[in-house]
Amino acid sequence: MTIRFDDRVAIVTGAGGGLGRSHALAFAARGAKVVVNDLGGSAFGEGASSTPAQKVVDEIIAAGGEAVANYDSVLDGDKIVQTALDNFGRIDILVNNAGILRDKSFHKMTEEDWDLVYNVHVKGAFKVTHAAWEHLREQNYGRIIFTASASGLYGNFGQANYSMAKLGLHGLAQTLAIEGRSKNILVNSIAPVAGSRMTETIMPPEVVEQLKPEFVSPLVLWLASEANSDNSGGVYEVGAGYMAKLRWERTRGVAFALANGISADDVAAQWERITSFDDATHPSSGQEAMMDMFANLQKR
Repeated sequence: MTIRFDDRVAIVTGAGGGLGRSHALAFAARGAKVVVNDLGGSAFGEGASSTPAQKVVDEIIAAGGEAVANYDSVLDGDKIVQTALDNFGRIDILVNNAGILRDKSFHKMTEEDWDLVYNVHVKGAFKVTHAAWEHLREQNYGRIIFTASASGLYGNFGQANYSMAKLGLHGLAQTLAIEGRSKNILVNSIAPVAGSRMTETIMPPEVVEQLKPEFVSPLVLWLASEANSDNSGGVYEVGAGYMAKLRWERTRGVAFALANGISADDVAAQWERITSFDDATHPSSGQEAMMDMFANLQKR
């Protein structure tokens, strides 16, 4: 199998460096026309520059590919999508990669720290995706990748804002996967670990150097490809050459008799069973997750 993107148009946000640059170069190398979006600000959301995005475009063109730069904030998502339409006439693939850090322990975090991270990661991804959504629906084709994080999946000290944003993006992706499936729009999330301006603020230089973004991009290309005709709504951990899909796991739980009510003492008595993951289940939808609850209602 050879994964190609000939005649496809991809938007990659935050593509002036790190993961975004790697994704953009990889798409272009396999035939995609690429909109390289980057505001050109710092890893902390300050400033702006056209240089990072233009450098990546120049790399792509020098290698024989097609690309244009866009310097808008992801909060102006309609302008980013319009760049694709004006230059290439369509959009097929969107990789929501743009992000910043404002790390502080929660008691020191300001509302500005919270809002800036939310705006770039969550609202920005919403704005770009929402602007692209109707075009993808009309053409009955689309592939969207959201960039989550291990911090969102597991939590991380000093990253309450970032963790909130990253898990929120996966929640958005799961709903869009449901809404988009009938229109052949597949939506997935990745939780990557790679060397970038952001990770170099929290990892030793020798580790950052080994965590090459190029180890992540192959999964992004596969999920964004036409060959991927079914996988949607998933979240994948990826980095250092390792790739894995995650899923929710739930204990068997306890269904209490309802006739006489439930007390805190009843909960305490059954706590070991409530929390034991022996013979665990793996609900794949909200409807499936609620089946045991509604089944217990029928016992009344």
